[in-house]
Amino acid sequence: MSEPRWLDELEMRAWLGFVRSRDTIAAAVGRDSVRDSDLTFVEYSVLAYLAQSEDNRLTFADLAAKLEWSQSRLSHQITRMSKRGLVERESIPADARRTAARLTDVGVQVLAAAAPAHLRSVRRHIIDVLDRDQLAALADIYDTLLAHHRKPPHTG
Repeated sequence: MSEPRWLDELEMRAWLGFVRSRDTIAAAVGRDSVRDSDLTFVEYSVLAYLAQSEDNRLTFADLAAKLEWSQSRLSHQITRMSKRGLVERESIPADARRTAARLTDVGVQVLAAAAPAHLRSVRRHIIDVLDRDQLAALADIYDTLLAHHRKPPHTG
């Protein structure tokens, strides 16, 4: 087995900066979300993805892909959120094996009420901390990383 390629100082700083920033910012926005709207960060994300979709509905497979979750994890989350009346399960008549999640009227109202505080939190914890050049650079970096990780695996 070959010796691992250890991270140099810059590489380690970039890696740990990413990990710590991601965790710190997500936790801060999550705390704000629960305090301001009684929605967890995860619940807000599910509602937002559904609200951005046609008819406020996505198949479990599509929603799980957007969230980068397993369908099993999503199913448990939808069960919890449906008990609060935020979402509901719908069968897909054309394919009985598939299920969709749909935003309810209550979910639409809760999301609409939560959105202003969520946006203030996102601005406070990341957007307004950076100048426009830094923000553009960060967006470009994330575009590059996401494109890399969304490529189909090499099969050669």
